[in-house]
Amino acid sequence: MNGVQGPGAPLADPGRPLVLVTGATGYIGGRLIPRLLAAGHRVRCLSRNPQRLAGRAWPGVEFARGDVSDPASLEAALVGVAQAFYLVHAMGEDSPDFRGRDLRQALTFAEAAAKAGVRRIIYLGGLGDSTGHRSDHLASRHEVGTALGSMGVPVLEFRAAVIVGSGSASFEMIRHLTERLPIMITPRWVTTRCQPIGVRDVLAYLTEALEHPGWRASSRSAAGMSSDTGA
Repeated sequence: MNGVQGPGAPLADPGRPLVLVTGATGYIGGRLIPRLLAAGHRVRCLSRNPQRLAGRAWPGVEFARGDVSDPASLEAALVGVAQAFYLVHAMGEDSPDFRGRDLRQALTFAEAAAKAGVRRIIYLGGLGDSTGHRSDHLASRHEVGTALGSMGVPVLEFRAAVIVGSGSASFEMIRHLTERLPIMITPRWVTTRCQPIGVRDVLAYLTEALEHPGWRASSRSAAGMSSDTGA
């Protein structure tokens, strides 16, 4: 593990439990870490390329080199971790088997977390009916949540629909469409009800979850977002 810390004086309380954030270079992870620091949490980031995070103004954050598919790197990254955010997925990695890869990565992470004694995994998945017809992407999101809880570590799973915020894939796609095609004639199948949620609300839920270790035995819901748990 790379034990290098971010620049500046640490903001975290050294007596607080350590939190691991996977997907720190992603849209949610990169916005979550400053909030965790502001709340006084000790944070470690897992990244395949920590140099991509070197310029971030994240005082006191530890950077661990590793991959969620690599058990050896996970073993090192999870040392001393109390809770872990799982914010990665393979859909954007140009992999035809992203669904299988997502599942394998989640199982590997779940096993490593169990061995390391992690007390809880917090996972951001996709909002949708688990019993009806689902896209491969949504089915994968649900499968990952189940896989993360398959090794005995309690999982708090938040399920979000479209996350609205500048820079998110869903938001930018809609923005580009409306800028180029302000009037569109579309087939009926594009008429799909959706429950969007603002990115700030998502970040608030994720941050607040750390303060409530009891959020693991019940379901909670909010506009555009729900949570479920499993172990």
